[in-house]
Amino acid sequence: MGQIADTILGAARISRRNAELLLVGIDPARAAMKPRGESGRVIDTNHPTFVYGHLCLYPPRLMALLARDATAITPPSAWEPLFKAGAACQDDLAGTIYPSFGTVSSHLLRATDVAIDALAHADDALLAKPNPNEASRDRFPTIGAVACFYLTGHMMVHLGQVSAWRRCMGLPSAM
Repeated sequence: MGQIADTILGAARISRRNAELLLVGIDPARAAMKPRGESGRVIDTNHPTFVYGHLCLYPPRLMALLARDATAITPPSAWEPLFKAGAACQDDLAGTIYPSFGTVSSHLLRATDVAIDALAHADDALLAKPNPNEASRDRFPTIGAVACFYLTGHMMVHLGQVSAWRRCMGLPSAM
C-alpha cells in the first residue's frame, strides 16, 4: 500500500462503518418512505433506500479507475436510472419503485468492502495519475482524489441524509 491509499483508508473505513451503523433500527418496510411532519406534510428528503442505492453506483466506478474487475459489485442496470446523480428520490409508500432496502444496503456494504480492499492494494503511482474524467478533473485532479471523494466525502454527505431521515422517523442517533 502506498502513502496516498494509507491517507484515504482510515476515513473510508469510518464511512463504511457509519453506513452499517445507520442501518440499525430501520424498518425495511419504511426505508423507501419520506418522513411526514406533524401536519402530515411530506418532508422532501432522500430516504435510506435511495441513498444506499445511489452510493452503490460508485464502488464499481472506483474499481474501473483502479483497473480492477468490478463485475461482482456492479449493481443491476435497472438501478442506474433510479439512483443516478440527479434522479429524484420518490416517496415509495407501496414499496414498488425501488429494490428492497436489504438488497441495496447489503450490496453497498459488500461493494464498499471490495473497493476499500482494492484501494489498499493501489500504489502511489496509480493514485497520482490524472483523473481520466475531464469534466471533474478540476475538482478531483487525480485518481486518488476521486477515490477519496467516493469513499469519504460523497459517502458521508449522503449518510448524513440518512441520519436526518432517522431522526424525522423517530429513530435515535446511530452513532
